[in-house]
Amino acid sequence: MNKLTINLLLISISVGSVIISGCSKRNDSGSSMVTIKGSDTMVHLVSSWAEKYMALNPDAEISVTGGGSGTGIAAILNNTTDIAASSRSIKEKESTLAESKGIGFTRTVIAKDGIAVVVNIANEISALSLESLRLIFTGEVTNWKQVGGADKEIVVLSRESNSGTHVFFQKLVLRKDDYTQGALLMPSSSSLTQTVNDNENAIGYVGLGYADNAGDNVKTLSIITPDGNVIPSEETVKSGEYPIARPLLFYVNANANGKVKAFIDYCLSEEGQKIVSEIGYVSIAD
Repeated sequence: MNKLTINLLLISISVGSVIISGCSKRNDSGSSMVTIKGSDTMVHLVSSWAEKYMALNPDAEISVTGGGSGTGIAAILNNTTDIAASSRSIKEKESTLAESKGIGFTRTVIAKDGIAVVVNIANEISALSLESLRLIFTGEVTNWKQVGGADKEIVVLSRESNSGTHVFFQKLVLRKDDYTQGALLMPSSSSLTQTVNDNENAIGYVGLGYADNAGDNVKTLSIITPDGNVIPSEETVKSGEYPIARPLLFYVNANANGKVKAFIDYCLSEEGQKIVSEIGYVSIAD
């Protein structure tokens, strides 16, 4: 079993966390360790980058840990990670706290992602509008028959509040309204897709890469737009046709050392962006 297979297994059984080396301390001077913490959506992608980078640079050590975008940004603020992987922009209160601590951030877009809305394969619904999704996830629509499906109660799944995907979906789809109090909060994207697979009335949202990895275990819905039904894919995210899409980000302390910069440069390179597409995310390369 190769290292990438092991990482994929770890992703499926853990709360969005992969440790690629045996240590998780911050990259202090004199250490080759680079630590990356944050977005669960990005764990698969970042661990794949790290695997390849370490193969090319045998002296390099990289630790990749999930836990949510908020966790990664908090770690940067506490000086306990080198890179915060985030699927959302930094919040005003986080920026204010950084300023109070004299911390300067560098923000880098390293890939793009579409948010896929997923249901059980037995669900007869194949497409929903953004407005229907808003009504479902805020709890105003509670039965599938209200949106053209079976007469069954909808089971709403959401990521936890420290997830950047949770924040982004709430801002774009719910238009900043609150999630229904009945939503079941999932600790990771892999646990969400597994729950959708197990419950024929469930609906949730995950990054495009996780939906692709789930394969036939879930059904990915098209989004109804004025120009027709649009399924999330690399092509529709790049073209702007798919409406639930976002940048994936690295936040780095402005005083980060050369080892950190070298890894980010690799992620942005032609080879690094090829990995983006292979994993199921959306490259920022032309």
